[in-house]
Amino acid sequence: MSKQLGAALACLALAFLPLPAAAAEAVADYSQCVALAQRNPALAEERASAWQNEGGGAAAIHCSALALTALKRYAEAARKLDALARDKAIGNGTDRAALLDQAGNAWLLAGLGNNAVQSFSAGLVQDPNDIDIRADRARARAMQQDWAGAEADLSAALLKDQNRVDLLVLRASARWALNLKADAATDILRALALYPDYPAALVERGRMKYEAGDKNGARSDWKKAAASGTGDAAEAARRNLAALDAESKVGK
Repeated sequence: MSKQLGAALACLALAFLPLPAAAAEAVADYSQCVALAQRNPALAEERASAWQNEGGGAAAIHCSALALTALKRYAEAARKLDALARDKAIGNGTDRAALLDQAGNAWLLAGLGNNAVQSFSAGLVQDPNDIDIRADRARARAMQQDWAGAEADLSAALLKDQNRVDLLVLRASARWALNLKADAATDILRALALYPDYPAALVERGRMKYEAGDKNGARSDWKKAAASGTGDAAEAARRNLAALDAESKVGK
């Protein structure tokens, strides 16, 4: 993720959910439903709802959530996913954790950080070692400006994988918000040592330089990030450069 931690929202990726009790026919129906959700989510949601009424079970509910997400009806998708995680058809903790993570991300997209924290926390009960769920909960906590909670989650995740550059950048943002500026700078340096010219790290370092009064340094970092082409970090860098240019004109 390349946006500041407080604004970062995870993308909801609903992949095929293994359903141990599903027959081959149901799996085929699910695959067709998912394909339709990509082409025509409104029709897919309608058919998934009908399929659910006909006994389609967890697969139908999951496809409905996918379609609702594509329709940007995020809160409805999140409620379905939270409920599905409690369905007896979901046989193990790993699958339940995956559903709760998806629910949490849907809540994030809906802008409901508290609901997201609850879903992610429930997911961690199912799978305490899942780094991505812990990182997602950090984003949800940051949405609520719970920077200490976000920093704690990211530190726990980094204990399991100290080379996750994306998490280092997110923790740097949280630490900067906590006024732990030296620690934040250390995280950014570590991220850039692992991945030189990593756009998200450059955007964050540029923000730090800007807030420290080094506008030329900030401009340099943002130009380098913008040159990376597409992606959230490049877009953020271009926005920051535009704002800096506007500020410079006002100051003249």
